[in-house]
Amino acid sequence: MAEQAFQVDLRGVVDLLSRHLYASPRVYLRELLQNAVDAITARGAGGRVEIETGGGVLRVHDDGVGLTEDEVHTLLATIGRSSKRDELGFARHDFLGQFGIGLLSAFLVADEIEVVTRSARGGGAVRWTGRSEGSYRVEPGERDEPGTTVTLRARPGSAELLSPPVVAGLAATYGSLLPVDLVVDGVAVTGDGPPWRASYRDPADRRRALDRYCEDVYGFTPFDVVDLDVPEAGLTGVAFVLPEPVAPTARSAHRVYLKRMLLAESVEGLLPTWAFFARCVVDAGELRPTASREALYEDELLESTRHGLGEVLRQWLVRLAETDPARLRAFLRLHQLGVKAMALHDDDMLRIVDRWLEYETSSGPMTLHEFRRRHPDGRFTASVDEFRRLSAVAGAQGVGLVNGGYVHDTEIIERLPDLDPDIRLARLDAAELTTTFGVLDPAAELALRPFLAAAQRAVERLGCEVVVRDFDPASLPALYLTSRDAQFRQELERAKEEAGELWADVLGAVDATASTDRPQLVLNYRNPLARRVTSLGDGGPVEPAVQALYGQALLLGHHPLRPADTAVLNRSFIGLLEWAVHSPEGPDEH
Repeated sequence: MAEQAFQVDLRGVVDLLSRHLYASPRVYLRELLQNAVDAITARGAGGRVEIETGGGVLRVHDDGVGLTEDEVHTLLATIGRSSKRDELGFARHDFLGQFGIGLLSAFLVADEIEVVTRSARGGGAVRWTGRSEGSYRVEPGERDEPGTTVTLRARPGSAELLSPPVVAGLAATYGSLLPVDLVVDGVAVTGDGPPWRASYRDPADRRRALDRYCEDVYGFTPFDVVDLDVPEAGLTGVAFVLPEPVAPTARSAHRVYLKRMLLAESVEGLLPTWAFFARCVVDAGELRPTASREALYEDELLESTRHGLGEVLRQWLVRLAETDPARLRAFLRLHQLGVKAMALHDDDMLRIVDRWLEYETSSGPMTLHEFRRRHPDGRFTASVDEFRRLSAVAGAQGVGLVNGGYVHDTEIIERLPDLDPDIRLARLDAAELTTTFGVLDPAAELALRPFLAAAQRAVERLGCEVVVRDFDPASLPALYLTSRDAQFRQELERAKEEAGELWADVLGAVDATASTDRPQLVLNYRNPLARRVTSLGDGGPVEPAVQALYGQALLLGHHPLRPADTAVLNRSFIGLLEWAVHSPEGPDEH
């Protein structure tokens, strides 16, 4: 059976391009500019692109290499065959376009494309006319000089896209940095090239110019400007550091040029994820675009480029730490999450965090380095709630405490020995605090035995142990402390209550190996209210009073309340209210 060639429905291809490949029909002008610049590049000399508009007609003239009649048949009429390949004797990476479909984008705004071209290698002028339904014709054309003119006539509904103001805006957006002279209706569009490559006698003048450029492009005045350079990707540019805090999950979009033609204004994935505090404008010569030329192709070179850009930003932070600590602190106040993320795997960033980033501590805000100097045996908590409920108590006992409950903080603290094996900053086990509390004298402890027995009965079913200690702050009547083992046991009990029969058996097997430590309700003998509760005799409301202190300790410590805890809290309130109403010291009943 003879082989058959595929039949291409050009109208279907155009619909595919407009709906699925290109984000907007506006890209048609970028594709025409790309073809013109590549033709000039192929000719090997600085050239000129002129665009004329008016009456719904667009003409793009270039003085590039042009095409012969054979090349017109071979290249313009074959979808997917690029005129920028080796047929013209040039390396493929010298050109912006590589996919042989750029010219088809003109069908997004016109039903007919007319190309008049004359080759710099000899031969007469050729006119190629292609129509969106899939036909084309080739005939002699009129053109005296080598180069090409592309003419489009707007299809119904597309006249605005070919109007003078829109074309001028698109030409400025896509082509303002091109290394050729680009003129639209007699007005020059290209200037002095990338602003970060411009020469200035005074660095302050350059910084002011780049600040203005950032304001024009992104709408903010940058905190700082970082020059970018990744030679293997032929990439140069600038990173603008955001002047306001931004969420790490915020979409980081960058302005990317390829060989000074704008690829897209919102390219993602150019920087490492931790560098969410920067927005970039770059020009790259070696990175590959996707088929739509609106994003970058994910390959090893892009990954290497991403790493290289991250290294440039990292070195900027290191220099800032060495030369301008005040400015570094200001940056950290804005974008500490990005630096913390780097510190998880980078020792230089870990040193910056250790020495310059302030943490919340029981002695006030300070760096980890300063905290260790003041508290050689300091501790840290792994949750914000634990820090808040224990910092005042720990501080009063002279135990330094760091809040390691925010994003990345615990991991960073645990990484500090990587910088110096002698660094010791252990995680706090709340049960340790009881060892720092004052114990009562033997006589007082003996006198409290009847109370402690009654108090223990009041909370026995809650899995809690009652002890009396003497500690600061005196304003705190009771403290609920639980070791990590006891906390694990409590969580295990809650899981068993909520689990089905099968999982309850499994958790029961785990429970058999769990520690027998129990949480402690520590009554503060230094607190007047707690001392009065411990002096209640046999007729006093010991049970509701102790249960009320238990509930208050849970609430003040932001501990999760089990159904049993909530029930005890309610019952103690009612019990104390009834005792107050019926007490001889209460109001007379008439």
